[in-house]
Amino acid sequence: MYQKTNESSIAPENFELPFEGKLSADNRWIIMAELIPWEEFEEEYAQNFDEEMGAPAKPFRMALGALIIKEKLKTSDRETIEQIKENPYLQYFLGMSAYSNEALFDATMFVNFRKRISNNLINKINKRMVMRERKKKEIEEKSERKEEEKESQIKNKGKLILDASCAPADLSYPQDLGILNQARKKTENILDCLYQSLKIKLKKKPRTYRKRARKDYLKVAKKRRCSQKERREAIKKQLQYIKRNLSQIEKLIEGGSELSSLSKRNYKMLLVVTEVYRQQLWMWENKSSRIDDRIVSITQPHIRPIVRGKAGKPVEFGAKISVSCFESYVFLDHLSWDNFNESGDLQAQVEEYKEFTGYYPESVHVDKIYRTRKNLAWCKERGIRISGVPLGRPPKNISKETKKQALEDEGIRNAIEGKFGQAKRRYSLDCIMTKLDKTSETDLAITFLVINLSNLLRQVNCLFLSLFLYTSKFSFIHPSLIRKDDKKADFSTEKLILNSG
Repeated sequence: MYQKTNESSIAPENFELPFEGKLSADNRWIIMAELIPWEEFEEEYAQNFDEEMGAPAKPFRMALGALIIKEKLKTSDRETIEQIKENPYLQYFLGMSAYSNEALFDATMFVNFRKRISNNLINKINKRMVMRERKKKEIEEKSERKEEEKESQIKNKGKLILDASCAPADLSYPQDLGILNQARKKTENILDCLYQSLKIKLKKKPRTYRKRARKDYLKVAKKRRCSQKERREAIKKQLQYIKRNLSQIEKLIEGGSELSSLSKRNYKMLLVVTEVYRQQLWMWENKSSRIDDRIVSITQPHIRPIVRGKAGKPVEFGAKISVSCFESYVFLDHLSWDNFNESGDLQAQVEEYKEFTGYYPESVHVDKIYRTRKNLAWCKERGIRISGVPLGRPPKNISKETKKQALEDEGIRNAIEGKFGQAKRRYSLDCIMTKLDKTSETDLAITFLVINLSNLLRQVNCLFLSLFLYTSKFSFIHPSLIRKDDKKADFSTEKLILNSG
């Protein structure tokens, strides 16, 4: 049933706030602001600026906080600015002392924030944030224990999960003919720019045959099905057009035109197009589809094809990342735009785990590619068990204990697959929208920082809820579901049932 109200719309200044003009302390943005160690990395961020020259820069908390908000809400740069302008909690998260109805900075500042805050700095913040919260838990656990364990007596402890994945970039599927067509257009634009400085000396503009080249490209590109002979002939024509344009550019430079007249963007494009022409010409002459450091995008030349061997996407185009996970925390250990063998990172990741926790892991859960003889021998010396079947011919008879252990290991390793799914479905790891290599690396590191931040926020909320339900006089939980031996009343595995009586 719907009842129409007779009240007229009120003015914005007369709108009553539920918290009476004060921020609520249990808001998620206020809790997350307390979890991040802002002050510890302020000096490292300040090294990007000159102390005397230049306009005053935005504070480190505002720069990093804006990137976290964008990743947490999964919004665009402009939409993030609007969200910050409308939400006082977001402004508090950025370090503001009072609410402002105006934009704190322009949307274009996000590019500068990503350039100034490197992925290494974000990884340091991520580890420091998790380490600080783990130490708080260890202090609470030691206070509850009757007999404290000495550090010297602690042997291998914990489970470390390792895996690698690819973070695809915002890139259309590359084809040789399409790449050459884009390269030809770039050379035509560069020719137009260089001709402007010699327009008085030269009576005629160098010919580029751009209309004919476009027709030759569309003749094959618009076909639903194209034979290999037709595609090869079309690639040959585009190579000839690019070769002609590059020779015309050299003549203009010899005639007195300077490369300094080009913008930084066009000069970079000239270098990229020259390399693309060399690679494509070599592949066409040798009838090959593979070459080292192959460029698959004119605007993003740092991207390389990453062969994954999976059924859905055998080849992905983006950055390859190696990740470690333990105690539901995930860390970015290795990032590269070139394909690499992730098995070479195992020893460094285990040593990083020891430096972080103070002891080696009891077991390392990985897939088959990590189980090399070198890694197996290295882990055996340190008393670390690697999950998976042993190398060599499989045994005829497998015991029930071995099968049970393998099943448990596979279930534990699924945790990192869930983290990848969370990063790609909930956050922006499935499609990196930034175009520069440095800004893309920052975006990748921010994703794993936000995942751990959300995990810590969930732990704080669960702890608050469990304490509230345990101490509440009017509990709606049935008394039989509350563990008497647990003061914090862990309800992670029990169902919440309303008390009907």
